[in-house]
Amino acid sequence: MKYSYYPGCTLSAKAQELDRWGRRAMEALGVTLEELPQWQCCGAVYPNATDEIATRLSSVRALSAAKEAGQPLVTLCSACHHVVRRVNGDMRNNIDIRQKVNAYLGTMEDAAPYEGDWTVLHYLEVLRDEVGFDKVKERVVNPLTGRKIGAYYGCLLLRPSREMEMDDPENPRILEDFIRAIGAEPVYYAMRNECCGGYVTMEDKSQAARRAGAVMDNARACGAEMLITACPLCYYNLRENAPSPLPVHYFTELLAEALGVREDRHE
Repeated sequence: MKYSYYPGCTLSAKAQELDRWGRRAMEALGVTLEELPQWQCCGAVYPNATDEIATRLSSVRALSAAKEAGQPLVTLCSACHHVVRRVNGDMRNNIDIRQKVNAYLGTMEDAAPYEGDWTVLHYLEVLRDEVGFDKVKERVVNPLTGRKIGAYYGCLLLRPSREMEMDDPENPRILEDFIRAIGAEPVYYAMRNECCGGYVTMEDKSQAARRAGAVMDNARACGAEMLITACPLCYYNLRENAPSPLPVHYFTELLAEALGVREDRHE
């Protein structure tokens, strides 16, 4: 299986571990991630204004490149996935946005029109729907037996559900099923899909700390010994701003460990 891969800026900087372990794990599963050439920052925040065209262009370029390669586009960062997936929906469903974006790209780059007709998958969706969690389980050589892990979804993977279409936004299971596949025990807790406060860290660090602390306290009270996430912003906020944090890991780190391909983090 081959996919076009959009890593995004954070995975090339502060979240290199999310990317590195993700690539190694997919190799172990027989999946090829081909990084898009000359990808650009997605903008990190989805532009709600329908007349905002410039901040949609990089996502459309990535989608067009994946379509030209004939491979579904895979993302890993929660923020990148949120932006690219929703922009793809704009191009499919909003004729005004589609015409303006294509007019700009066609004029500036001689690009073929793009109509939102390509597939965007999150890495977790590839594991669940393309590889299959049963196959992941078969490939595990180092099951994480005995670990009690809380899945932290945050805001961006699940909502708005009619556009993201990954899982039930109120009662998701994709990360819990992933945890079972690598041999660990998922811990359900009420705040696993609530905002951690990461987006207000710069403006109001105390509020971010309260939100992150509430997530941590709830997960700990329900028996979690660690949390996993796919979001670099959540990873930072939960680790750095929560008053008494649990260990927080990228889910790809535990996947690579279970598959026996995780190198020492100090290598």
